[in-house]
Amino acid sequence: MAPTITSPSGRILHHRATRTTTPREEAEPKVVRIKLSKEQRLAENQEYFKNPNIHAFLKAIAEAEGGGYDFKYGAIKEKRNDPWRFTDYSTHPGPGFGGKTTAAGMYQENIDTWREMGGNMGLSDFTPATQDLIAVEILRVIKVVESIKSGDINAALDKASHRWSSLPQGKGKAGYYPKQPSVSFESFESNYKLFGGTIK
Repeated sequence: MAPTITSPSGRILHHRATRTTTPREEAEPKVVRIKLSKEQRLAENQEYFKNPNIHAFLKAIAEAEGGGYDFKYGAIKEKRNDPWRFTDYSTHPGPGFGGKTTAAGMYQENIDTWREMGGNMGLSDFTPATQDLIAVEILRVIKVVESIKSGDINAALDKASHRWSSLPQGKGKAGYYPKQPSVSFESFESNYKLFGGTIK
């Protein structure tokens, strides 16, 4: 029997039974579900990348951005001994020319985008394949994959131009960021077709 306890005011305090609870689910199954979810996202994006229109759209983005798989910001195509190239693909290479922007790779993906989009698929390197899949993930996150698959690049550019400053917002429009240079819609469309994309 529990001892009698009296409060400072003189009231007798009664002991109440406590109840322990167990979690409804173990942490380990949750971790497994997250891992499987990331693996599924990765597999889906690998399939999306095989779609001719999505592949062409990404190639046209790369042309507009002037990127290369081994480019840091500031790298120039065809330049020999370019100091803004990198060879370690185990992680994002970090800042480029000027030391401020971390835009890098074929699609000039910054370090925050790499962490977020790569994390969605459980990827932590910066290999060419990962760069491609991160670009696909961006297209999925901004919800333009179906527009691209159907050949409606005008609708896709309206949103994609918010992520890539070099892109026009659509036919007859400049880029979303006024202070940043952007390619014309005609130039993007021409490259898109050159890489095998079809128009709606």
